[in-house]
Amino acid sequence: MKLLFYCGHPAQYLFFREAIRQLTAKGHEALILIKTKDVLEDLVKADDHTYINILPRERKRTKAAIILSLLKRNARMLPIILKHRPDILIGGDPSVSQLGWLLRRQRFTLTEDDYPVISTLARLTFPFAQSIVTPAVNNVGKYEHKKVGYNGYMKLAYLHPNVFSADSNVPAKYGIERPYALIRLARLTAHHDFGVKGLVEGLPERIIGMFRERGIRTYISAEGPLEEKYREHLLSISPADMHHVLAHASMLVSDSQSMSMEAAMLGVPSLRYSSLAGRISVLEELEHRYGLTFGIPAGDETKLLTKLTELLSSENLQETFRQRREKMLMEKIDVTAFLVWFIEHYPESIRRVQEGTVGRPEG
Repeated sequence: MKLLFYCGHPAQYLFFREAIRQLTAKGHEALILIKTKDVLEDLVKADDHTYINILPRERKRTKAAIILSLLKRNARMLPIILKHRPDILIGGDPSVSQLGWLLRRQRFTLTEDDYPVISTLARLTFPFAQSIVTPAVNNVGKYEHKKVGYNGYMKLAYLHPNVFSADSNVPAKYGIERPYALIRLARLTAHHDFGVKGLVEGLPERIIGMFRERGIRTYISAEGPLEEKYREHLLSISPADMHHVLAHASMLVSDSQSMSMEAAMLGVPSLRYSSLAGRISVLEELEHRYGLTFGIPAGDETKLLTKLTELLSSENLQETFRQRREKMLMEKIDVTAFLVWFIEHYPESIRRVQEGTVGRPEG
């Protein structure tokens, strides 16, 4: 089978990565298309995959640039599809659904964001999608009839124990001594990030001071440029090692929804400070069902710092979160195994999942 994967974000590639490896080992062909976004190309290169970067220049931070970028993706992806004639188009981007619909190709879209949060993207994608593969808890609005819900999270596709094992030697190789904490500063440039606020100027400094008082060194991972006063805290590592470093951190404070999800998958306590707090179903489930992350609305600095103090004062915090992670893993599926099965049996797999015969922990 010929498969086309489009990845527009590092997390999307990581979601597909192990499935691509397993599918190609079985003799399937995988064509990987990407655009320039953060460390995405570095990750693909590190895995020695053949790929095509259809948008080598990163877009600007405006709504007009987002629309123009979509038009460019469609224009550059179309001849590739016509040339390679893949059997299935796979990706979370509107271009995959739109071109698949236009060319009458088998296709499905993947997301873990709720319809109200990504309504603009959803309106460009969901009407053209053959099916929407998403965590069962996710809200896809009026497209419920297209929903293929699985009992897991996208981040489990690359952070499930069956796929990922944290290497305790990785932090030491960069001179990182435990205990340490991470601050993640996202650039907030995605289509759903307009108007979204996160860790503003000065707040990271107060957080660093609170960690320092307890003998915890702080490292900052930032998508964009870092202010001079924070340069000594810059986390400078290979993107391929990020999850090994995250897995051994004492805590994460972030305005990135993605890295907060990753921390939860690894059992690392996390505080996410964002206007999106309380609005994303997968993170709400991880917070209120499993207690693996805590969302604080941007603007309520007092609540953030109070919760940070509470966590830092907790006894046996790491063991508590280890147990919470174990509970979550027991109730969720191996997402990569599910994805490989779903692709190999597509589109019959749609019916099987919707009937409830697969996609549960025992499936």
